[in-house]
Amino acid sequence: MSGLVNVLVIGAVIAVVVFRQCSAQQITDARRWWVLPGILLVLSLREPGLVDPHHAALSAAVLGAEMVVGLVTGAGWAWTTRLWREADGSLWSKGTKATAFVWTAGLALRAALYGVAALMGIHQGSAALLAALAVMLAARGGALMWRAGQMRPASGDSMRGGSVHGGSMHGGSAYGGSVHGESAYGGSGDRAMSRAAWKDRV
Repeated sequence: MSGLVNVLVIGAVIAVVVFRQCSAQQITDARRWWVLPGILLVLSLREPGLVDPHHAALSAAVLGAEMVVGLVTGAGWAWTTRLWREADGSLWSKGTKATAFVWTAGLALRAALYGVAALMGIHQGSAALLAALAVMLAARGGALMWRAGQMRPASGDSMRGGSVHGGSMHGGSAYGGSVHGESAYGGSGDRAMSRAAWKDRV
């Protein structure tokens, strides 16, 4: 694959990532989160120039640092993403201001590493960027799916002893019903969101 095609692929992936980060997205197929990172990683390994043969040791060290930055950025991205479950049980995600900060910090670190490599005379092709992007997306996907798994209602439709769809939570409905006799979202007696409902939307 030519360098131009690599650049186009990277640009397209970043555009999709930014769009998904800035808008609410329903999590529908949690089993395929690894597909895109896997494809990018394979593409990066097939490309020459992942490591500069003239500075093999230093180039490998810089590449390792870039992988660490990608890993941390992806994990931070997943951790700062807002997750919530709608009344119908569907799971949604959306980036926050903290997510944008994580992205900015990750890009700054990546640019700093690129500058250090250039000062040392290390040539870095698009393969290294593809690999770092793959690691970041894999870390984000894995961490986000772990968080989503912690939010799944236990025992079918039940959640902490109450039904997600029309059942009861301490005597009331988990969504739109009552908690301790009042509405979970702005009841007449107590308009504060219950602890259980709040945890399910964070």
